[in-house]
Amino acid sequence: ASGTARMEGPAFPFNVLRCPRFRLRIPTINRPSGTQVYMAILFTYFLVLSGLIYDLINEPPSIGSVVDPATGRQKPQAVMPYRINGQYIIEGLSGGFMYCVGGIGFVLLDLANRRNVPKKTRYMMLIGGAVFVIGAYNMCLVFLRMKLPGYLK
Repeated sequence: ASGTARMEGPAFPFNVLRCPRFRLRIPTINRPSGTQVYMAILFTYFLVLSGLIYDLINEPPSIGSVVDPATGRQKPQAVMPYRINGQYIIEGLSGGFMYCVGGIGFVLLDLANRRNVPKKTRYMMLIGGAVFVIGAYNMCLVFLRMKLPGYLK
């Protein structure tokens, strides 16, 4: 077949088509700041401590209800009493929030210990950190007493 054009393997499309001339720019991803990383870790910490995995698996109600013995009407209930292994969604979120507040208090106490912090700022951080830690601890004890009435008395 002397009159037929012969098509060679990989060279064929490049004889007919041309490659476009353009530059591909690789997007640059800026490195996140320390505060952004801290906030992302704190948010993840909050979700884990709030019982997100428990909530996704067991699908509990957001709040419960209990019958008031005096009136016979339904009252909302935020804490599921006498059940250590069970929780309402709002109970987990409030407990996780209190743990995070206590953690932020410890971070404030640590930041007050830096070398170049002004004296007034240092005292504010120490007082704020102590209030956060003590307040979160006491609120967790309140939640525990609501969860298990008669415990720690």
